[in-house]
Parts: sequence; C-alpha cells; structure tokens
Amino acid sequence: MGWPGIVVLGVAVGLVGWWLHPLRRRSRARLWLAVLAGVLGAAVARMAGNVTTLFHDGDTLEWPVCTAVALVAVAAAVGLLSTRR
Repeated sequence: MGWPGIVVLGVAVGLVGWWLHPLRRRSRARLWLAVLAGVLGAAVARMAGNVTTLFHDGDTLEWPVCTAVALVAVAAAVGLLSTRR
C-alpha cells in the first residue's frame, strides 16, 4: 500500500467517520481533528503491523487492519470531545 495509500485511507476514514458519528453535532471536534486522528490511526496500525510482521504477506491484512484502527481512532476522538447536555 505504501505511505501515500495510508494517508489517503486515513483522510477518507476521517472524513466519513466524522460525518457519520452520532455525536458530531454536540462535539467540539472539528473536521481537521477527525482527519488527523484517521491518518495517525492508520499510520500507527501500519507501523505496528510491520514491527510485529503481521503484514509480511503484503496487502492482505494491511487494508482492513489499518481501516479498523483508523475508524476506532476517529470514533474515540469525536466521542471524547462531545459535550454532555
């Protein structure tokens, strides 16, 4: 996948995750924070997978693992910054 693919994946997951999150309207999290969380989540997942040799066979597990970790990072970032009313 490469690093450009990781960045594109993180941006896409950040945008869609922020847009679909149910607490988006009551959250102090802005769009740029969700995109940053998505990119960082995907990058951390890729680095962890490479260190643990989980991705030794190529892109078979890399895409779904990086997508899932980026989605969890976006959901946590938006959810933790939501206001309670």
